[in-house]
Amino acid sequence: MSVMNIDVSTKAMLFVQNDAKGQVLTCAEGLSFWGGVDPSTGTIIDVHHPNHGEILTGKIVLMPTSRGSCSGSGVLLQLARIGLAPAALVFREEEDILTLGAIIAAKLFEKPVAILRLPEFTYDALSKAKVAEIYNDNLSFLDQSILLLKPNTQNLQLVASDLNIIKGHDGQARKLAIEVICLMASVQGATELIDVSRGHIDGCILAHDANLDFAEKMHDMGAKTCIPTTINAISVDRENWHSQGFTPDFGMKASRLADAYVNMGARPTFTCAPYLLDDIPIENEAIGWSESNAVIFANSVLGARTQKHPDYLDLFIAMTGRAPNTGVYLAKNRVPTCELHVEIPENFDDAFWPMLGWLAGTKSPNGIPVLCGLEALSPTLDDLKSLCAAFGTTSAAPLIHMRGHTPEGHLPISSDAKQLNITINDLVDLWHEFNVGDDKIDLVAIGSPHASIMECRKFADFFNNQQCFALTKTIITVGRQTLSQMKAEGIFDRLKDAGIQVISDICWCSITEPVFPVDTLVLMTNSGKYAHYGKGLTGRDVRFGSLKNCALASLSGQAQAGLPEWLLSKKHNI
Repeated sequence: MSVMNIDVSTKAMLFVQNDAKGQVLTCAEGLSFWGGVDPSTGTIIDVHHPNHGEILTGKIVLMPTSRGSCSGSGVLLQLARIGLAPAALVFREEEDILTLGAIIAAKLFEKPVAILRLPEFTYDALSKAKVAEIYNDNLSFLDQSILLLKPNTQNLQLVASDLNIIKGHDGQARKLAIEVICLMASVQGATELIDVSRGHIDGCILAHDANLDFAEKMHDMGAKTCIPTTINAISVDRENWHSQGFTPDFGMKASRLADAYVNMGARPTFTCAPYLLDDIPIENEAIGWSESNAVIFANSVLGARTQKHPDYLDLFIAMTGRAPNTGVYLAKNRVPTCELHVEIPENFDDAFWPMLGWLAGTKSPNGIPVLCGLEALSPTLDDLKSLCAAFGTTSAAPLIHMRGHTPEGHLPISSDAKQLNITINDLVDLWHEFNVGDDKIDLVAIGSPHASIMECRKFADFFNNQQCFALTKTIITVGRQTLSQMKAEGIFDRLKDAGIQVISDICWCSITEPVFPVDTLVLMTNSGKYAHYGKGLTGRDVRFGSLKNCALASLSGQAQAGLPEWLLSKKHNI
């Protein structure tokens, strides 16, 4: 069977059709819809984004590509269903997350949002217009009219089992799943599908009703996973939410959402860090994971292979064991496109690693970077976990290399790779950006992504039989397996005796009131990911520091004023 004859990277493409007209809003940077856009208003809430405060509803929104969480597809679906979505989303580069959300909005809920990808010169011309219109597969603005081509799924090289599913031999749910996978393959320019060995479901957080409606709709259609599949953190402690102050309506909805995926065959792991489980992917294993931090860790640290699959596509992949053979599944696309030379401060602590990941993402927002100059260091798996999670907040790339430390850190850079620096002054500037608000800390938040058993041991050791400050709440979120280890080792009791609450199943990206203390004005975290999203998600000021700094804040109720010792040096002109 022949391959597709449309090169989607050089043509003006219409991936989701809908007639639309609106004002043009151009975002210079990519945007994570999850944590960056309010799903109830369409307003940009990411305080680090240059378009913070803009309303996307009804506009023709341009951005190079999206970034951040795989859950952005669900936010777009929610906005589409309540009539607050952009009129159209226009990209210049490959984009999967919001494209998939628009596909689901159209195919399952009849609420389409137009999705376009334009060549750079057309994109730049459109960015100068005030108003644009999409009508009858044409894009019109200023004095231009551009014919938009549609993706072609008919020329995909499919195997007999794929064709049987498409014919409906395995039921309506699997037919829908493979059709959407094929459409995404055409969007991504793939010519075939690939077998994957395991999945991870991300769209199980009750951030809005769209996630619940999608999951229950698929369950009612008879959806079932066919490969081993884990499930992400959810919105409640599944077994204990009744005693934690949640309203019955929210608790029951969140439980129904989790149960829908478990009933479809996912293991009730309820963790955003599936790489902390006993059974993890091996190098070069093709998997079908969602959840941005998990995808980046799997690719970068484990050397497994997975695209950053959007929410909802993760279920379809788990139902079929098939994914588009594109992106970083292919060795040629795992080559670094940016070389980042890191200036290393003396005597740094573990806060260095999430800051480094965040800065790497800003320096390489779309391409795969390789970090150089760190060869003599000895990062722990927790250091790499925090680096990968923070990198995912500022970059759309599903992979980051590190010379001397990651399985593919030796790969040569591409011929056109940029060479940039990450300096100590960059770290200083980021410290100031991450630390906003009073020194008085009301809440210490550990576990974004879920804390590992090693982090929990260290945190308990910092307390040395001391008690938390009475007015400062401290909460650690962990996966169920880690919680069992903590209880077996006595760590859970040590933390409880110090006044620290340990909660499983949920993490900081999904915690809401009343588990999130209502009277909090300033929170402190050791997570670069939560330092980035926390203000937008909670409306509270955020302070950032090392794991030890967070423990000291728990004990004293105060954050350290000013820069940490390792960022104070005359030679850096501070």
